[in-house]
Amino acid sequence: MKPLPELTAFLEGLPEPHILFDAQYRILAANAAYRRQFSPERSVVGRHCYEVSHHFAVPCDQAGESCPLAQSKLSGQRERVLHLHHTRRGEEYVNIELSPLPGADGQPAFYVEKMEPLRVAQGQPTAQGLIGRSPAFQRMLGLVARVAPAPATVLLLGESGTGKELVARAIHEASPRASKPLVPVDCSSLPETLFESELFGHERGAFTGAATAKGGLVEAASGGTLFLDEVGDIPLAMQVKLLRLLETGMYRRVGSTEPRHADIRVISATHRDLDRMMAEGRFREDLYYRLSTFPIPLPPLRERAGDLALLAEALLERVAAPRRLRLTPAAMHLLEAQPFPGNVRELRNLLERTALLCDGELIEAAHVEEAIATGRRPGRATTGPSAPATAGDTVRAAGRETLRAIVAEHRGNRAALAAKLGISERSLYRKLKSLE
Repeated sequence: MKPLPELTAFLEGLPEPHILFDAQYRILAANAAYRRQFSPERSVVGRHCYEVSHHFAVPCDQAGESCPLAQSKLSGQRERVLHLHHTRRGEEYVNIELSPLPGADGQPAFYVEKMEPLRVAQGQPTAQGLIGRSPAFQRMLGLVARVAPAPATVLLLGESGTGKELVARAIHEASPRASKPLVPVDCSSLPETLFESELFGHERGAFTGAATAKGGLVEAASGGTLFLDEVGDIPLAMQVKLLRLLETGMYRRVGSTEPRHADIRVISATHRDLDRMMAEGRFREDLYYRLSTFPIPLPPLRERAGDLALLAEALLERVAAPRRLRLTPAAMHLLEAQPFPGNVRELRNLLERTALLCDGELIEAAHVEEAIATGRRPGRATTGPSAPATAGDTVRAAGRETLRAIVAEHRGNRAALAAKLGISERSLYRKLKSLE
């Protein structure tokens, strides 16, 4: 069955990239916006959508990906997914919205797919933005893509160092408020006596030292987004006033009786257990429900299988520029053996130290080991699941693969290699024998 010419003409005039395909995944038409953004050099008409988008030989759902067409066939309605697509700029995250079009018998005959690149995240190393392609990262990013265009309050939940401010910025930049400011508020650093005036502002003479009137952070975020970082540290007395702001959209400067309207979207974040805090009476339950219209869990680095190499390459570009540093396989093995309780922030700090300890362009395992030892906190245990691994620990834990990589890269005698690995020459001899 061929689509009506009126349908293809209609799609051609749409400003967003659209493709039209049948139930067998064959692309029947691609509009001008799609051709400009995704396929300026080669026509996609007649090819399968999964071949074009993912370079797959089978449909997405048969290759471990979510497939909006398969989902639409089951539901009979519109479906949305986030996909990592091949484009002329490399792999990019793209929001997909698929709509079935009924034929004469009322059953879906064609499918229209609208595509919108998600510019705030990448599936390859880049100097800016969110980076990752692991399933855990993609689940989180899918939630970001869904909530960003809406006005809903968002609560980011995750361990320290998981990138909560980066995610808040991604939500802001993918929202209709992107042209207005994103104003971060570090709730843990504001003393209770100053919290209200910093957030809401104050009038002249409102308290000792208030020589002039001053607008607060809520006013600074007007039209944009207010990001409340570490919201679990907000004093109880201030929680009431924040709740009033969220419920009514109104607030007052300190020392004023005049109500003001706040045109803001609120994103908050915490690493604390808010359920426990509510049970202990340290966090208001009504405030929690106002802040958590749309909660997003941020995965720790240990759950983002395969992302460490992407992150390491991108972070080195950020912390070591203009140098172009590369990690050897042995150095990467050593990084991957670390537990990183401080998550991406700890990885960044370790790589920055490593870059400073490396004089050449190639980072060896010894550079990483020295950076780990340099950053070890006094009194911190050197064994156990939460301790940074030494090179010797890594060899013992990771076994033959890591040892082969380190031996292959080593230039020097066995004594130097044993010292580099933090083991005795006798232990090294036994390990080398095990590789034969």
